[in-house]
Amino acid sequence: MNSTRRHFLSRNALGISSLALANLLKDDGLLGAEPFKPVAAPKNYDLLPKHPQAEPQAKAMISMFMGGGPSHLELLDPKPMLDKYAGKDFPNAKNLKFDSVGQASAKLMPSAYSFEKCGQSGTEISELLPELKTIADDITVVRSMTLPDIRNHVAGMRALTTGRGQAGWPSLGSWLTYGLGSETNNLPSFVALIVGNNPPGSPFWDSRHLPSIYQGTVVRETEPRIMNLTPPAHLKGPAQEKQLAALEKLNQIHLKERPGENDLSARIASYELAARMQTSASDALDLSKETAATRKLYGLEDKNTKKLAEACLIARRLVERGVRFVQIWNYAWDMHGNLTAAIKAKTAAVDKPCAALVKDLKSRGLLDSTIVQWGGEMGRLPVIQDRGAGTKPGRDHNTEGFSIWMAGGGIKGGHVHGATDDFGHRAVHQPVTQHDFHATILKQFGLDPNKLTFQQNALPVALVEMEKGKVVDEILA
Repeated sequence: MNSTRRHFLSRNALGISSLALANLLKDDGLLGAEPFKPVAAPKNYDLLPKHPQAEPQAKAMISMFMGGGPSHLELLDPKPMLDKYAGKDFPNAKNLKFDSVGQASAKLMPSAYSFEKCGQSGTEISELLPELKTIADDITVVRSMTLPDIRNHVAGMRALTTGRGQAGWPSLGSWLTYGLGSETNNLPSFVALIVGNNPPGSPFWDSRHLPSIYQGTVVRETEPRIMNLTPPAHLKGPAQEKQLAALEKLNQIHLKERPGENDLSARIASYELAARMQTSASDALDLSKETAATRKLYGLEDKNTKKLAEACLIARRLVERGVRFVQIWNYAWDMHGNLTAAIKAKTAAVDKPCAALVKDLKSRGLLDSTIVQWGGEMGRLPVIQDRGAGTKPGRDHNTEGFSIWMAGGGIKGGHVHGATDDFGHRAVHQPVTQHDFHATILKQFGLDPNKLTFQQNALPVALVEMEKGKVVDEILA
């Protein structure tokens, strides 16, 4: 880039950010139904819609990532043995792995909350999740999640978003966007919605060594929800149009001098998309047009549920408009102390909006083609963590056995998969690793994890490391 053009871009973007680069569709015919035909992994770095390698069950996904480690023992995995042996030492305590060694104990701690069989399926769900109980027959509860050789939050979140516990790898949303492109012309294909603080170690929505066109666009919980999208008032209208026209001419001259540079074309496309988003994004994020019934369903008028309700409702509106992957980040589940009170308050803020999202998608005919997933990067240990005087007990990290739930997009309803041991410590039946989870998601989108690869330093890389992941067919309808 020459100095004149660099100066122009840096000084005259007029409020248009270099957003997570979303799709430029051809206007003629590509959005219509076409005969299915498998194709190889994409070779051009664009967001034109692409056929997967197999017939897909899902077209979109909403991941509600509850960062910090929701306690499966209080929410989704009842363990009567904890009640029976409360206060006694955990058998084989030497096998426990503590993150907070100085506060560790081997004393078993039962949950203060009861479980109830729900729906026709009889899935057992905690009293803390009354709204989730009403959709028990629409979800699969996976009780056997496990992250081998991972113990802390950042590594766990990396594993479940990128397949690896180390930094520097593309996220699931980036891979889906790379493999399938987008179904919207005016919105990003991959969006990250942040509720509360950014999770430690973020961004987990980065494209890393995939071209930046596949990076996630951040939507904040406060205005402006998308930074630098709207130009200052004195630059709106004709002034901006003239500047953008001049910028387009410079870009095209620059591209003509460098034919075949796909990444350059993508960066140019991002500026064009940003201009179109000034209207379309504002519309998608405007919740004022939702009906009173919908607002009530999500808990939008309740100050306790409002923040997550907004995120879940925005996620539905984005998927409705063709966004491929939406990830809601809610990091506040790391409960080393005061667990009983803390988890009650937290579930009261998230249960209604999360269940409402499934109900709303189902009522609009979108659930069949949209995977919804809820959970964190770990669970909690079955023993007491004692933080000392003045703090009631909590639970330490546990990545060897924890729970998530899933719905839609070809996932079974009213199903429980796998199990932890009698005390909820380790996954002992039908364990599901991050590699299995990702292989299953890719399959539902019609993508073969062994064929969806990207060349880095002359070597193919993939979301699922070769031969590490298997599709969890048991949770598929």
